[in-house]
Amino acid sequence: MFRTELPQPNDIRTEIRNAYRADEEEAVARLIEAARLSPEQTARVQDRAYQLVARVRKADNGKSGIDALLHEYELSSKEGVILMCLAEALLRVPDAVTADKLIQDKLFDANWQSHLGHSDSFFVNASTWGLMLTGKVIKFGKAEKADPGRLLKRMIGRSGEPVIRKAFNHAMRIMGRQFVMGRTIDEASVRAKANEEKGYRYSYDMLGEAARTMEDADRYYRAYEDAIHDIG
Repeated sequence: MFRTELPQPNDIRTEIRNAYRADEEEAVARLIEAARLSPEQTARVQDRAYQLVARVRKADNGKSGIDALLHEYELSSKEGVILMCLAEALLRVPDAVTADKLIQDKLFDANWQSHLGHSDSFFVNASTWGLMLTGKVIKFGKAEKADPGRLLKRMIGRSGEPVIRKAFNHAMRIMGRQFVMGRTIDEASVRAKANEEKGYRYSYDMLGEAARTMEDADRYYRAYEDAIHDIG
């Protein structure tokens, strides 16, 4: 019978063994400290990030009116938050009636006229005018010219103006496609394929939190399984 000594664990395995069932607060504190960057490392990261952003902006200069629109209606403004919510939600709304109600609810309280003329982009200013007036579609009087917000409420609330509704839906869908690749995993995968082949990566998500019954839960469970197989 041969007798050999067990190999000694390396430093990493020793650390893992010592950390078994460690106190969570102490473990987190050590990890936070270990993850801190030195001033030199922070400076290198910031410099690299600046170079990447500058290259992206230079390559896309003047090409995307959507980017200029998002710059004007940024998320620090109420109008920007409304547009972002609409852009994402409208891509997920399956029927016209629900979409109409969503548009009516979200657009009434925003101060769109405050953004007019702030951007050099024709796309942004045209979009702002579209959000405010659409005078060629709906006739309006002096009082409404002086109060575009009042006109917007009247405009969106009129059920006999389907062109307006379609225009808003189209504009929001254009913007939403900047952030949401598709309504389903299959649709998103098709849109993402070309960029993924170039090395880009996307985050895929499904929302199953709305399940209220076992049938809903089972349906979402199967959908999650299918999504994992499709993506993986």
